[in-house]
Amino acid sequence: MSEDKLAGTLETSATDGNAIPNGKGHEPGEEIAASAKTSLAADCEKEPVANNTQNASPRKNENRESNLPESQEFLSGREEKKTTRFTDFEGKTSFGMSVFNLGNAIMGSGILGLAYAMANTGVILFLLLLTAVAVLSSYSIHLLLKSSGIVGIRAYEQLGYRAFGTPGKMAAGIAITLQNIGAMSSYLYIVKNEFPLVIQAFLKVDNPTSEWYLNGNYLVIILSVTVILPLALMKQLGYLGYTSGFSLSCMVFFLIATAYTIPILAFAFVCHPEVLPIYTELRNATKKKMQHVSNISIAVMYIMYFLAALFGYLTFYGKVEAELLHTYSRIDPYDTLILCVRVAVLTAVTLTVPIVLFPVRRAIQQMMFPNKTFYWPRHIAIAMCLLTFINMLVIFAPNILGIFGVIGATSAPCLIFIFPAVFYIRIVPKEEEPLCSVPKILAACFAGIGFLFMIMSLSFIIVDWTSGSKTTSSGH
Repeated sequence: MSEDKLAGTLETSATDGNAIPNGKGHEPGEEIAASAKTSLAADCEKEPVANNTQNASPRKNENRESNLPESQEFLSGREEKKTTRFTDFEGKTSFGMSVFNLGNAIMGSGILGLAYAMANTGVILFLLLLTAVAVLSSYSIHLLLKSSGIVGIRAYEQLGYRAFGTPGKMAAGIAITLQNIGAMSSYLYIVKNEFPLVIQAFLKVDNPTSEWYLNGNYLVIILSVTVILPLALMKQLGYLGYTSGFSLSCMVFFLIATAYTIPILAFAFVCHPEVLPIYTELRNATKKKMQHVSNISIAVMYIMYFLAALFGYLTFYGKVEAELLHTYSRIDPYDTLILCVRVAVLTAVTLTVPIVLFPVRRAIQQMMFPNKTFYWPRHIAIAMCLLTFINMLVIFAPNILGIFGVIGATSAPCLIFIFPAVFYIRIVPKEEEPLCSVPKILAACFAGIGFLFMIMSLSFIIVDWTSGSKTTSSGH
């Protein structure tokens, strides 16, 4: 088949925008590969000789596929008679590396204060809440995988487009961007505050000096340029499996020595923007296999969360602080074990930033460059702009983290509960599951739980701000 013939076929397929279950049209160049493949298959039946010639030229196939938009490049280059799904892409990431990446994404959802949460709720209630959130997160991932399997999509914002058109894509992209920028800012803010104290303790410096290596602003920039940026420039998320494994091992060491991990139970398992990219890169990917990856990652982090919170709570009981390492440092700031633990935590936080950056970059590309092919300068430029922006927030506007707390209280419930449920209801055909069917009723209830979590989170933040203002006023 000639290049002109192929281009004409793709062009024709791009204009046929109603071949999806919910009746939504396609944006030009976005996720048109399935219909394009079907048209190509029909052409192949009409032109067997040309097809045989093309099959004999795999390099030509590869060159054609490299020019597809980024939203299509995960599709197989082979022409088939069936509709091609993104699971036809030949992933190269092993099961174990996928577990590491998803576990690291979960662990990076926040990293201060589970022991403090247990001190306020009690062991039994804490365990019940943690179990409920773990189960709900697993169910949420099931909804995402089911929806993605029906329409052959690997990205969160593209599911939003299939469900509600451009407004759905923009809502998902904005939620991912705000949530993950807030998360990355909080991680680097931890590095800015903790790293100088760790160096100061190692050097046995009682009185802080003006040396550059004790300045948190300089240290954040150095780590961003030397560690985070090179990892963020990887073309595929699967390449970060080794660093994710090392990050998780740092947290295991931390767990053995002490306790220190995720603060807000409702959002302890936020990893949903990373699920579909990891699914795409999984070797021999199937929905069942990816669900196993998700379940194992959630189960491992569930155990780590509970033990870390329990150890910290049993050590200090009611005296535990919201940031547990501060509690330990108050006892002996130069203790070698505590210093090693702090280094391990800083390492884990730093290596989580590139994992969180990948979905943000993809969301920006889907919102601003939906029809563009992969382009290294753009790939690099977006990563550099994001890291520069986040560094500026951390250095010049540390109080912005309070605003990100409000954003997180709204975007996190959307990403975990509301969006997966409403996407599922809209994308799954009514012929397969009517609106009154049990799965869709459960999904609707799940979205309601998300709204409830959102209201509760915002209420807690308002109460916290109000009490903080009263404390400040009484202090004056």
